[in-house]
Amino acid sequence: MIGFSSRLGEVKEYYFSTKLKEIQLLREQGKDIINLGIGSPDLPPDPTVIAALHQTASLKDSHGYQSYVGTPSLRTAFADYYSKVYGVTLNPSSDILPLMGSKEGIMHISLAFLDEGDEVLIPNPGYPTYTSVTKLVKAKPIYYELHEHLDWAPDFRAMEKLNLEKVKLMWVNYPHMPTGAPGSSQIFSQLIAFAKAHQLLLVNDNPYSQILYPEPMSILAQPSAMDYAMELNSLSKSFNIPGWRVGMLAGNSTYIQAVLRVKSNMDSGMFLGLQEGAKAALALGSEWVEKNNLIYEGRRELVWKLAEKIGLEIKKQPGGLFVWAKVQRGVSAKKLVDELLFQKGVFVTPGFIFGSQGEEFIRFSLCIDTGRILEAIERI
Repeated sequence: MIGFSSRLGEVKEYYFSTKLKEIQLLREQGKDIINLGIGSPDLPPDPTVIAALHQTASLKDSHGYQSYVGTPSLRTAFADYYSKVYGVTLNPSSDILPLMGSKEGIMHISLAFLDEGDEVLIPNPGYPTYTSVTKLVKAKPIYYELHEHLDWAPDFRAMEKLNLEKVKLMWVNYPHMPTGAPGSSQIFSQLIAFAKAHQLLLVNDNPYSQILYPEPMSILAQPSAMDYAMELNSLSKSFNIPGWRVGMLAGNSTYIQAVLRVKSNMDSGMFLGLQEGAKAALALGSEWVEKNNLIYEGRRELVWKLAEKIGLEIKKQPGGLFVWAKVQRGVSAKKLVDELLFQKGVFVTPGFIFGSQGEEFIRFSLCIDTGRILEAIERI
């Protein structure tokens, strides 16, 4: 019999992949499930974004293979966006690599920089894909714990006590998912100093900075950041196009070229219509972002009420697409999530999927209209 790769023994099917199948089965049985678990924006993109996609798709010469590095005008649009939103100057010819969603970038970066046996610093709690991709490339995850009492900032004293000899890469995620902690310029500065001292590469995963945060930040705004850091960003959350799969990677040209050597063997470029739509999204002004955030702000107020009805403790972070809430002492978050799903028809995400530091927490998504949130409150 044909054998499977040993890599499959290191990872499981993605949690939401299995859970959505379970929810679909419940719906097929006639049960109405309110989904507060998934961070997939339900709001539409701006009409100009759809128009750019439609207009380009209507042209007969728009459907061929595209450049592996995206069009020059898309890279320029990303550079202009970084200048406008973060105050970061990037060379569109060498410092930017468009991606088919930032999630693929996690794999490309890992393949470009890691060998079997290398070690990777991963936040706990943190995005599960950091761990699964690390294992898929046969590297070893080393977790650095984020603590509630430090507002989910890295504990640099604890990290200095780790054996870092084999660490080549460190995943960072501010603003942080799932907790919503915003991070700060001070944290970024400390991270750059840490990377310099231990000669490792930082990668900040930054898809949430325009969702309710008053001051969007980039790690690349720090002095010397381009020597030690790269940054992933995504249009999925900020511009309501998660299914389009449009993201980008920013960093110095040497690092970008290393990732491109992997990426160019994995795909044949992004559809031109998506690139033109992405340009239209990146050109939207702050008024559009503020209008989007007003809707999320109203939803967040209601989700806070829902969490309180359930008996959860909330720390009201300034932004993010989620509400992170703590269960009462002695209550199992995993059991509570199942009770909400099977008894109330309300699906929320258990914090344990983000690591051991999330075991006492539950995550609520804001990607659902207010009527359904009010209905969830009534069911509770």
